[in-house]
Amino acid sequence: MIYVTGDTHGQIDFAKLNHFAKSNPSLGKDDYVIIAGDFGAVWNEKTLNRDLKPYERLPFSVLFVDGNHENFDLLNSFPVETWHGGKIHRIRPNIIHLKRGQIFNIEGNIIFVFGGATSIDRAIRVEFISWWKEELPSAAEMEEAYENLKQTRFKVDYIITHSCDERALYYPPLRSGGNIMHSFPENRMLSYFEENVKYKKWYFGHYHLDGELSDRKRVLYNDIVKLGD
Repeated sequence: MIYVTGDTHGQIDFAKLNHFAKSNPSLGKDDYVIIAGDFGAVWNEKTLNRDLKPYERLPFSVLFVDGNHENFDLLNSFPVETWHGGKIHRIRPNIIHLKRGQIFNIEGNIIFVFGGATSIDRAIRVEFISWWKEELPSAAEMEEAYENLKQTRFKVDYIITHSCDERALYYPPLRSGGNIMHSFPENRMLSYFEENVKYKKWYFGHYHLDGELSDRKRVLYNDIVKLGD
């Protein structure tokens, strides 16, 4: 089984995974929970083993798309390998980073992923300590995504990203209660996929909200949902 959830930020929002594991005792390592960015447990080299230990203890495997709050120097220090058709960083046997622009075939589901976003709190962060410029997707990553999508004729089953396309910013729950979500470069990048890729459902995190924008697009934070729901 495959499930999707929102940001975990290392230990800050980890409890939802622990609760999910206890509520679903039948899950094993061949089951997956995909985190839609801001995994955050690959953050400090000195505390890496300690930070990852709670995730390693989970009965299921953890896959994650990168967000904006990641240590990209540390994350990119892991060797790249191919897994289920796409490029990954294998952090631990059951903890896998799904690299940007990759397409994976997992349990017969064709899943396109594209991480990254702009940190709106960049002004209070320090480069190479709490902020990395690699948070923003590059032209090369966009080009690789394009070439991979060409192989599927721009048709996939699911899209999982950290941020969302520009159009999504104007739909509840992102625009509700007086919220105004500003557009950033990654929103414009992701609009390309909205306009050109055929998909069944798109999941994203980043906004610390849970809700359905439509029957095909869903923002996640605390909710953990079955792929397809």
